[in-house]
Amino acid sequence: MKKLFLIRHAKSSWKNPELEDFDRPLNKRGKNDAPLMAELLKEENMFPDLILTSPAKRAFQTAVIFADILNYSLEKIMLHKRLYEPDVDDFENVLKNITDNINTLFVISHNPGITAFNNYISDKRIDNIPTTGICQIELNIKSWKKISLDCGKILSFDYPKKYK
Repeated sequence: MKKLFLIRHAKSSWKNPELEDFDRPLNKRGKNDAPLMAELLKEENMFPDLILTSPAKRAFQTAVIFADILNYSLEKIMLHKRLYEPDVDDFENVLKNITDNINTLFVISHNPGITAFNNYISDKRIDNIPTTGICQIELNIKSWKKISLDCGKILSFDYPKKYK
């Protein structure tokens, strides 16, 4: 069994309209929500073997916050360009190339792709994974190459507004 944590990046800033979408940083709410959600994972002893993230600034900043709180080496965060503006095929192709020694994978990415991918692989449909939302999915596979339609079961779905 593999565990997949689909994590939508924390809330980003629209303060500077000159910035390209890719370069938007986290806003104040995002900088507060990311540590809250990472701490919840830490309290539950949920630690990644690998953190894989979109290279967009807001996603990478979210990954850094999670890594810091979960004592995961920042140098081991893996960026993948196909996780920026992804569709279901992008997620599936990226994950099929993960080595099988990785059992617990954290993927930080964007909507609508991350919600669509959750709905593709898991047993429960979610209308929207909100910013800093986390879907913990147990996958009924032994190899990442076997990831496919409906191969997972959602164990939990958390997001910051549940705790405010």
